[in-house]
Amino acid sequence: MPPAFPLLVVLLVLAGCTGSAPAPPDQPDRSDPALAAAVAALPQRSVGSAPAMRLAAGLVPPTNRWFSGLVFPAAPQPVFPLPLSVGVRDDGVAIGLPDVTSTTKTIFGSHRPAVDMRLGTARMLVVRYDDLTVTVAFLDGSGAERGRMLLARGSPYVRYTATTEQRITLDPAPQAGGTVESLGQRYGFVAGDGAEAAGDGVQLPAGGWVTLFAVPPGGDAALLAGHADVAVLGGEVTQRIVGDRVVTTLDYRTDGGDTLVGAMPLQDAAPGCTAGTYPTIYGPLSLCAGTALTVSDPLVEPSDGLDLSALSDADRATVAAAVRADAATTSFTASDTYAAGKELARAANLLRLAEQLGLAGTADRLRAALAAELRRWAEPDGCAHRDTHCFVYDPVLRGVVGLAVAFGSEQFNDHQFHYGYFLYAAAVAARDDPGLAAALAPVMDLLAADIGAGRRSAEFPRSRAFDEYAGHSWASGFSPFADGNNQESSSEAVAAYNGLALWEQVRGDEPARERAVALLSREAAAATRYYVAPPLRSAEFDGFAHRVVAINWGGKRDYATWFSPAPGAVLGIQLIPMAPVAGYLAGDTGRIRADVAEAAPAGFDVPLGDYLLMYLALADPAAARAAAQDLPASAIDAGNSRAYLLAWIYSRRAP
Repeated sequence: MPPAFPLLVVLLVLAGCTGSAPAPPDQPDRSDPALAAAVAALPQRSVGSAPAMRLAAGLVPPTNRWFSGLVFPAAPQPVFPLPLSVGVRDDGVAIGLPDVTSTTKTIFGSHRPAVDMRLGTARMLVVRYDDLTVTVAFLDGSGAERGRMLLARGSPYVRYTATTEQRITLDPAPQAGGTVESLGQRYGFVAGDGAEAAGDGVQLPAGGWVTLFAVPPGGDAALLAGHADVAVLGGEVTQRIVGDRVVTTLDYRTDGGDTLVGAMPLQDAAPGCTAGTYPTIYGPLSLCAGTALTVSDPLVEPSDGLDLSALSDADRATVAAAVRADAATTSFTASDTYAAGKELARAANLLRLAEQLGLAGTADRLRAALAAELRRWAEPDGCAHRDTHCFVYDPVLRGVVGLAVAFGSEQFNDHQFHYGYFLYAAAVAARDDPGLAAALAPVMDLLAADIGAGRRSAEFPRSRAFDEYAGHSWASGFSPFADGNNQESSSEAVAAYNGLALWEQVRGDEPARERAVALLSREAAAATRYYVAPPLRSAEFDGFAHRVVAINWGGKRDYATWFSPAPGAVLGIQLIPMAPVAGYLAGDTGRIRADVAEAAPAGFDVPLGDYLLMYLALADPAAARAAAQDLPASAIDAGNSRAYLLAWIYSRRAP
């Protein structure tokens, strides 16, 4: 009997194993001797309770990833590699093309299980991951591997390869021509290496495979089927600074030949992506044929100080008086890594202002106080004899955690936000003090590795939170959400990589600094295009009533925050801490005025109002200057100071 859909035969190099034990990872993470020695100096302790992870032995737990929901929650959660959404279960997988719709405050692209591949397995396990892909093994009741599935960022394909002979079921069943309609969308099926159609499923020999894909609206199913026989085996991303751009190359390793893949919407990608276009919550995603994509973002140089050259003598005197007053009340009372990090960064900004304004005595006092507090946090064995102001290494989740937790930091939430403040303060304090840099290095280098390691090791993942494909970070460690992972504070992510770059500069590690600058630049570009100034022009966005997106997820985008529904909070969380590097937020002055007016219609005594005022200075310095005169102390965030706020506003020139 002829097959009900085309069967394409290709040679597939299958990495895997059989037997009763779960498959080991294809590339076990190896220890880095220098990191291992530094890690060993910290107390080894799990501050939180790690869940029972669906992860092969030998892999560093992939917290803060787009696919973390496959590993950590009690049940696997949908993931959004784009353009597809994928729901993985212990007994199979369902794919769908999200239906992008909008309400006043949310753009939805939730998982739609349109095509179901039923495997009859008992357990799923992540066995491999890299910059662009994740591989899931499916096991039977005895723990033996039945097959593997690879998901690749930007790919319209999901491929399942059998490790042992088996029959799988497809719902809806494949039709003649290899396509099927489901939920108003066309999907395709291609199989090979001995696979045979069998009613509502496919009979697969060991090494046989089946690939599912979504056909772009109005697209050519045959074109996608023609590339479906090429297996993506993995991916790697590299960045380099070229003039005033950061050029990122996404390489997809295949078993031979071109695949189809799309860059994130709105990225400055190479032309020639003409194989079809999918709607996504981020905008249209166009498919390109090949094995690599190149995207380019504006270079953002790290900064630890404002340009005060435009300040008049009167302005300098006003700021100097504010620096003295704020320095006199500076103290370090917070014990968790978020609040304490903000206190440290606040003091660092005051120190830089004091240095720039020639306030030697004030600078000396701030420098001494900041150095002392940083030294306390940087004692490797601090947690052996106190309960706060110290760090431990979690040997299960493989990372550094402050003993006093905040916002789920024990679950690895928000590490880039917290540690960016520490690294920034350490870089400012030690910029001209090699002795202090050396004293802080044993712990600060580990914070840098926790959020920005340039390569994987058994001690830390590569760039823990940063999504090399999307160009921005994810904030949730375990991602226990049906809408995928999420990030709220794009500005604190930018500030994190600014702090990382400055610290690597103090340490004299130029390759690490250059990589941090690339992360900084890409995060800043993503903050503009997806959060602060997103071009929401597609028809799918009709109904969304705002110009700012405060939380981006894999499967939706929200005008909302985790902590307040106030418009000031929604915009302000994309501005905090208005670090010296925050000039990337400048742009359309009319848009900035309108957004600030919506966020603070009756004045700036609102949540994060001081940052809204500083943002206004990028469009209307005169208005910001006038409003600053009446800003109450209660409206100044604990991570900010009146001196820094005034210096920021006074240093802005009219656009």
